[in-house]
Amino acid sequence: VQLQASGGGLVQTGGSLRLHCEASGLIFTNYAMGWFRQAPGKEREFVAATTWNDGKRLYADSVKGRVTISRDDAKNTVYLQMNSLKPEKTAVYYCAGRRSPYTLALGTTAMWYDLWGQGTQVTVSS
Repeated sequence: VQLQASGGGLVQTGGSLRLHCEASGLIFTNYAMGWFRQAPGKEREFVAATTWNDGKRLYADSVKGRVTISRDDAKNTVYLQMNSLKPEKTAVYYCAGRRSPYTLALGTTAMWYDLWGQGTQVTVSS
């Protein structure tokens, strides 16, 4: 079972990035998926999440209107589209999953998730 995050990189202030997280070794449609980020010296914080059927999405207040989470079950992939990026959004971004089918329950804390990817670095230059 593995989550592989990619799509990070260096972008200028105001730019956009689309992160990918591909899952393998599991039944993807049974999993709620989320994105977190962790800046140097700070705790890991919630960014966005979606339920097993994409029937419910949650966003951190700090990213609403600039971030969109989505999933493509045919590709076992969850995406995080980030627009209007600012330097303070520089962090390692992690995708996470939890087997949670047939429910709209969705976690915003790291403890709720039991499967993690390796992270992808996003750097926003000023």
